[in-house]
Amino acid sequence: MHIDEISTPVVVLASGDHGALGIARSLGGIGVPVYAIDSYRMAPCLFSKYCTSKFVWDIDKHSTPETLTFLRNVSETIGVRPLLITTNDPATIFVADNCKYLQKWFLLPDQGAALVRALADKQQMYFLAKQHRIPTAETVFPASKKDVMEFIERAQFPIMLKGIDGFRLWKRTGRKMFIVSSKRELLEKYDAAEDPAAPNLMIQEFIPGGDDSVWMFNGYFSRQSECLIGFTGKKLRQCPVHMGCTSLGVCLPNKDVEDTTKRFMKSIGYRGILDIGYRFDARDGQFKVLDVNPRIGSTFRLFVTADDMDVARALYLDLTGQPVPSGTTVLGRKWIVEDLDLLSCYRYYREGSLTSREWLRSLRGIHEATYLSMDDLLPLLPLLIIRWMDLLRGMFGKSSSSFHPGLPADQEARLMKCTQPRSQ
Repeated sequence: MHIDEISTPVVVLASGDHGALGIARSLGGIGVPVYAIDSYRMAPCLFSKYCTSKFVWDIDKHSTPETLTFLRNVSETIGVRPLLITTNDPATIFVADNCKYLQKWFLLPDQGAALVRALADKQQMYFLAKQHRIPTAETVFPASKKDVMEFIERAQFPIMLKGIDGFRLWKRTGRKMFIVSSKRELLEKYDAAEDPAAPNLMIQEFIPGGDDSVWMFNGYFSRQSECLIGFTGKKLRQCPVHMGCTSLGVCLPNKDVEDTTKRFMKSIGYRGILDIGYRFDARDGQFKVLDVNPRIGSTFRLFVTADDMDVARALYLDLTGQPVPSGTTVLGRKWIVEDLDLLSCYRYYREGSLTSREWLRSLRGIHEATYLSMDDLLPLLPLLIIRWMDLLRGMFGKSSSSFHPGLPADQEARLMKCTQPRSQ
């Protein structure tokens, strides 16, 4: 594809996620200067040849005024007002909350802080979906252990135990959700994962079905909440298995998911990049919304058109005043996260749901890998170092964190307790 104007640089805030590497390669590959900000010096994105420069900063450890000053200094150092892209919920909420100030120094969509917070918060999102008649899994929000005990009396297992703010739960346990099979397990998981001082857990009905019943929509919405580009696809494998992020996905058409998403976003006035997840419920034939990410998702490079247009490029075009071509979606396209998929395949194999032959067959037709790119090999180095450290930690009886090694001891213990493989 060809973009007429590429003089505007891009800053990626929170670059530790593997989606940040995809942003650097997607935009950097067409000549856009890409700058990365992250607290983690081993983030693979920082090693990409498409990363023009990097800045080290942790927004969780600094006050709002400090971070705003830092971001202003980044913009001034670059010398041209850059476009700002966030890759996780805390960074997205921070930018939305401080949009008016940041717009002096960066190009970014004014998404509205209240709407961003509502979509990122699973409790608010649940009631927002109900208000706009969008199918969603039935959910309760206990405020105390007493509420959980009352729920147990009428519960039908298995159920899902999730964080209302998934990032907070991940920081406490290394997981964003659990599949719970019994009353005893629910109480154990609740005690291990909940913060009594600031309750953050929700209990959601478990929708039966395999991993391939989980569908995704990625799109970009204009200032008028019109979908300028949109894609659908489904997960083939997840990490952690059955309840994690996509480790292997395929782009496929799904008109129900597409139409539902467009109707939902139009009715709430959403603008910007969107990553949203659904699960098909065979019991009533509905696709039910599970998660809404008001930002770019780490899976976005699964979804491209025939001329390699994706949501990151759509955002760039729109905010720099250029038209966004719709293009033809590459259906059947597969995308893989190599390290996560290797781990998930081992778990699927252990539980008897994946054979060696099925694994080899699933690898056919992969169009793009997350880390391995023949013209940009260096990001593989930090990944290999990280996974080697994980292996050593495992050999010495220590649990591995998700991506960043080195969890505090109390979180290590909780993670080991909460992430044991489920009995079959």
